[in-house]
Amino acid sequence: MTSSADISERMALGVGAIIGESFSIFIKHLIPIALLALVPSLLNLLVSGALIGVDVVLGTAVPDLSTSFGIGAFGMTFVLQISFYSLTTALLVQLAYDAKLGRRIQLGRYVAPAIRAAVPITILSLIAGVLAGVASIALFIPGLWVYAVFSMIAPAVVIERVGFGGLGRSADLTKEYRWPILGLLILIGIFIGIFQFVAGFAADLTVGSGQFVATLAYLIPSTLGAGLTGVSVALIYARLREIKEGVTVDQIALVFD
Repeated sequence: MTSSADISERMALGVGAIIGESFSIFIKHLIPIALLALVPSLLNLLVSGALIGVDVVLGTAVPDLSTSFGIGAFGMTFVLQISFYSLTTALLVQLAYDAKLGRRIQLGRYVAPAIRAAVPITILSLIAGVLAGVASIALFIPGLWVYAVFSMIAPAVVIERVGFGGLGRSADLTKEYRWPILGLLILIGIFIGIFQFVAGFAADLTVGSGQFVATLAYLIPSTLGAGLTGVSVALIYARLREIKEGVTVDQIALVFD
């Protein structure tokens, strides 16, 4: 009798297929993806801007780290960024499955599950970030490898509702596939880096036209980067569930019905 472990060893993750489908969904549903990513990004900008200044968030000024308050405010904005990014990913995971299945995109339906998942995703992402940071102290590659281990926290929490068990669940899902996942995430990360570079350049270029214009110039490309990441993570998760557990995408999406 063939075990699921034996099957998973023979089945490839399909990095090229996942990247291709990620871009296909991203381009086809660009407007709803941008809207879902824009709202948390705008909220993050407003809240973080109130703490350390919008110009610092946009990257057109340096933060004031000369006082304990400045350091604390900067640390708080870091946590806020992870929180809003977690919310963005939780929203986009749901959209990605509807898009993959050819179902109608319903932005309002994604909000409640995303809000429920935001707190555990944020806390677990912080823990995973610390672990990756500690691993990076030794060498760069181990830090990236740890990032791959815990890359499925968001979809696991949103879809399976495992709460703070998301770390263990992500580690189980990514086992035996961490290097191809890391390679895929690096490729996606290159595109994200391009979006972020464009966002920073656009903010610098338009800062003389006023803060509102600079903010829009920054948010548009940066939210597109977040959108592509969310879609890619959702598709990696779906592929891992298919390989390891025989769960299809339509079965995964049933949790949202």
